[in-house]
Amino acid sequence: MNTKLKAVAAIAGAVMALSSGFAHADAKNPKIGFSIDDLRVERWTRDRDFFNAEAEKLGAKVFVQSADASEQRQIAQIENLISRGVDVLVIVPYNATVLNNAIREAKKAKIKVVSYDRLILNSDIDAYISFDNVKVGELQADAVTKLKPKGNYYLLGGAPTDNNAKMLREGQMKVLQPLVDKGDIKIVGKQWVKDWSAAEAMTIVENALTANGNKIDAIVASNDGTAGGAIQALTAQKLGGKVPVSGQDADLAAVKRVISGTQAMTVYKPLKLIASEAAKLAVQLVRNEKPAYNAVYENGMKKVDTILLKPIPLTKANVNVLVDDGFYTKAQLSTN
Repeated sequence: MNTKLKAVAAIAGAVMALSSGFAHADAKNPKIGFSIDDLRVERWTRDRDFFNAEAEKLGAKVFVQSADASEQRQIAQIENLISRGVDVLVIVPYNATVLNNAIREAKKAKIKVVSYDRLILNSDIDAYISFDNVKVGELQADAVTKLKPKGNYYLLGGAPTDNNAKMLREGQMKVLQPLVDKGDIKIVGKQWVKDWSAAEAMTIVENALTANGNKIDAIVASNDGTAGGAIQALTAQKLGGKVPVSGQDADLAAVKRVISGTQAMTVYKPLKLIASEAAKLAVQLVRNEKPAYNAVYENGMKKVDTILLKPIPLTKANVNVLVDDGFYTKAQLSTN
């Protein structure tokens, strides 16, 4: 009997050792599912590449999926990543409000969830990493008001499905509201832009110019795509470069517009920084290490531990920071 018990104990010990070995192997070489809103957008391909490079350095394997701006596709892809047995999900949400069920499934499977760049709402996520989007909105409005301290303003918001668009607006209004209250500026219109579409932004600004007899003195656009659409509409009315327009993301076309003077500014968010820090954060969560959180955001379900990074305002005067950072080459920034 003792011999049998010893044999059973030995087998149980071997199984435990084997299973702890697997757990240790997963922590050493975590599997990361990276679900991205839309890889057809230039910005996200850069995030993906920087994220992959850092994750590989840390011994992790990354499975990337692009939702191509479809909430149904993103939900299906997250479910697919869960079924592949990833250890952690990093999600750039297309629609921040519809992922609750998918994330509940992830949590049931003991998978950690990181919200990347945009805060996922009403869901049990483990962490959030982003640039300070309220600050980005402040930088946008501040740059435009310095150029046009008085006059008619139009506010071009981002996608209504993107919580960042609302954070940007919050920051913009911190700067603009006191000037509205003083009577220095008048907001003659504001509209959210579906999917951050440049084409839709152009149509919105065309209509706004018509409605206001071309008397729009400044446009606070929430990103470079919407800024580009606005500038096309302004240029058609021979107002390109005369009406300051803000942006963000430091897209190549936008930086060229800043250099040529048709776009007042953009906001540079060092993508290598956020992507690298997000990869580290994902791996730390799998390894039960303590990330260096510096903020907390309420997402409607819980207070989410957050890492906020600092954005950099870019004008014609300091675009060379992009070359210094290796974000673009001097040749790329040539306006020819």
